[in-house]
Amino acid sequence: QVQLVESGGGLVQAGGSLRLSCGASGSIFRINAMGWYRQAPGKQRELVARITRDGSTNYADSVKGRFTISRDNAKNTVYLQMNSLKPEDTAVYYCNKEPAVMGDYWGQGTQVTVSS
Repeated sequence: QVQLVESGGGLVQAGGSLRLSCGASGSIFRINAMGWYRQAPGKQRELVARITRDGSTNYADSVKGRFTISRDNAKNTVYLQMNSLKPEDTAVYYCNKEPAVMGDYWGQGTQVTVSS
């Protein structure tokens, strides 16, 4: 059974930091690159960071230099360290395999709210 459980979100002032965690079922984690996605109100879900099984990373231009994705293969967990947060980072954050395709299961996500 597929499981994706995101945590670590919250309310933070601009310039602050948060660390998100995502526990994933082994069936997803073992064979895939993983990504952190976000969806702001009224906008489409977007990929903000991805990490391959061997640790190679890529970032959206909007978060490059501020966010860091990492993974612990022994714990089937992927993390997103978010620094220098901006109000435009406000969104629900999700993790999933990358690429995610139509019909994939999504977890509940974790809300990140950045106040100005």
